[in-house]
Formats: sequence, structure tokens, C-alpha cells
Amino acid sequence: MNKKILRLAVPNIISNISVPLLSMVDLAIAGHMGSLSFIGAVGVAGVIFNFIYWNFGFLRMGTTGLTAQAYGARDLEKSVETLVRSSVIALGIALILIIAQKWILQFSFHFIDVTDATREPIKQYFYIRIWSAPCALLLYAFKGWFIGMQNSKFPMIIAIITNILNIVFSLLFVYTFKFSFKGVALGTVVAEYSGLLLALILWFTYYGKLKKYINWAEIFVKEKLLQFFKINSNIFLRTFCLILVFTSFTTFSTKSGDTILAVNTLLLQLFTLFSYIMDGFAYAAESLTGKYIGAKNNFQLKISIKYIFRWGWILTILFTILYYFWGDQILSLLTNNQSVLEASKPYYKWVLLIPISGFGAFLWDGVYVGATASKAMRNAIFIATFGYFILYFLLEPVLGNNALWMALLLFLLLRGIGMKLMARKYIYGK
Repeated sequence: MNKKILRLAVPNIISNISVPLLSMVDLAIAGHMGSLSFIGAVGVAGVIFNFIYWNFGFLRMGTTGLTAQAYGARDLEKSVETLVRSSVIALGIALILIIAQKWILQFSFHFIDVTDATREPIKQYFYIRIWSAPCALLLYAFKGWFIGMQNSKFPMIIAIITNILNIVFSLLFVYTFKFSFKGVALGTVVAEYSGLLLALILWFTYYGKLKKYINWAEIFVKEKLLQFFKINSNIFLRTFCLILVFTSFTTFSTKSGDTILAVNTLLLQLFTLFSYIMDGFAYAAESLTGKYIGAKNNFQLKISIKYIFRWGWILTILFTILYYFWGDQILSLLTNNQSVLEASKPYYKWVLLIPISGFGAFLWDGVYVGATASKAMRNAIFIATFGYFILYFLLEPVLGNNALWMALLLFLLLRGIGMKLMARKYIYGK
């Protein structure tokens, strides 16, 4: 079982770590072009695209759970049907995003205050990169399908090659073809289309025989579409709550001034690092849970969840030790601003509690995605989000920034505990 888990988890960890590199590469190239407005433009545009695409993450998660269950049940027709249906919906959403691009950007500017010097390059970058929406959303569907088919290597390969090509094409368009700042966005678009092309090549090469199971008449069957949207609407609401909490975390941080904002942003990177690693095992939980539920093998299901959480505890202990003994060194790698580093010390104790508070939520998320028990995920995060805001507003006048960290840790704990309590009904009872 450990081999199965690691075979799925390790490639997913590598894929997760490579995801932010697309924006980081663009930022690094823009940072060497001699204008501060270019750096700000990439940063702001990156936030807009992350907000858009994160909301449609259900295309990956919903596809993973349904595909894994079909894989476990050895129902190849349903497996292929899930991929095609997800892809068609992804293309439909992408088309809407492209048509509505002007309204999306105008809406974004209502919430993001930027100078005129930065606004123009944001528009240039956004109006070019939005054309990669079909790639981004289709890759969600393909990634979810590959993971559901117990194949984590292909998403890893696609992510790595896409990032390498992003560097090559962005440098080529900026410095060789002299497209200036527009070349940064254009390089990313070409890289993402290359990533989609690679996904299609891998699928047709290794899974091409499954084409015979494509039944277009079944793709748009009302009952199956309703099931798909029911599962994914709950995942959408779950994701929206996540965005709401972490966006408000940054917003609330600004109330305490620029220094605390910088401190919280810095410390949150340690949470992000932990999440990238733990998500790899959550993806493994998605694959195995869906597989064993599809196969109606409750014994192996319980064993796989037990081993997944064993790995969760091991990583939690290791990260807690890492942050306790080498936290200062890690923060020093992220910034050399001594005032920020000094101001972070009173709040560092909360970072030490992140692994123990958060690992359950990450891993149970994976289990519930694999079980397509999205209603329970939604209910758990509703309660956790309510608890987060209530605790913050009650304690903030007294505890200030400490209240914000306490609220975040409560949010993570309530999610994990809530899903654990509902597991008997929604997971083991399937």
C-alpha cells in the first residue's frame, strides 16, 4: 500500500510545486525589463487568473472522483465519458471567459486599485493570456482524468515540460522577436497550448484504444449531466469558501499596516509549502478512494485511508520539526528585510501549529473528492468558514493580528474534524 501511495503522491508533489512557476517565470522576466509597472502588472494579472481558474478547479476534482470510481468498477465507457463530458464543459466555460474578457477585467479593476502606469500593461498581459483559457481548463479535465486512472506521471511530465517551454518561449518573444512586455504573456500562452498538445499526444498514444468507448449520445444525457453538475456545484462552493477565507486573510492583514501585511504574507508561504506537499498525498487519496469505492472493496478503502493518514502524521511531525528549528533560515531565504523578519517573531508560534491543524483537512478533502461526496465537503467548509469569521470578529478588537491566525487555524481544524465525523456516513457507508 505504501508503494501505491508514493507512486501516486510523489509525481503529484512535483506537479504541485511546478504550478506557480508559470507566474514566477513571467514575473522574473518582467522584473528584468526595467519598469516597475511590468512587475506589478504580472503580479496583479496573476491574481486575476488565479482567482478565475481556482474557481473552476472542480473540473479537475470532479473528474478525478468519477474517473477513479469508474476505474475501480472497470467501467471504461464511463471513464471515457467522464473525460469527454468534462472537456466539453471546460471548452464551454473557456468560450464564455473569452467572450466576457472585457467585463472580467473591468470588474477586477473595481476591486484592485492600480496606477495608470500599471493598468495599461495589465490590459496587455490579460488580453493575450486569456486566450489560453481553453488550455488551462482542458488541462484540469485531463489532469483529473489521469489521476483518476491511477496515473500521476503524465500530469507531472506535462507540468514540467510546460514550464520549461514557458521559459524558452517567453525569452524568445521578449528578447529575440522584440515583442517587449507582450512577449511575456505570449510565451505563456504558447507554452500552455504546447502543454495541452502534449496531453493529447499522451492520451492518444497510451489510451487511444479507449476511443471506441466514446458515445456522444451519453455525454449529454440529462440525468448524467445533472449528477456531474451536482457534484461540481458543491465543489465550486467549497472552493469559493477557500478563496473567501484566504482573500479575507490578506484583506484583514492590511488593517494592521504594511509591516503586518508583509509578515502575514511571508508566514503564509510556509503554509503554502506544507500544502503543496500534503496535496500530493491528498491526490493519492482521491485516486485510491475512488478506485476502491468503484470496486466496492471497503476493506482496501479503509486500509488505504489508514496508510494515507499515517503518511500525513509523518509529514506533520517532520514539518513541525523543520519549522521549529530552521524557521528563521527559511524566512531569511524569502526576504532580507530585517524589520519584517523581526516583526514576524511574535506570530511565528502560529506557523508551528499549521501542520497539526491543517493536515486532516487536506487529506480528508482527497478522500471525499475520490468518493464524490461533495455535499459533505461543502457542509464542512460552510461550518468552518462561519467559525473563521465569527472568531476573528469577536477576538480582533482584543488580540489584533493574533486573532486572524487563530481564526485561520480554527478554519483548518473545523474542516478536518467535520469531514472525519461524517466519514462513516459518506465514505465507509458507500
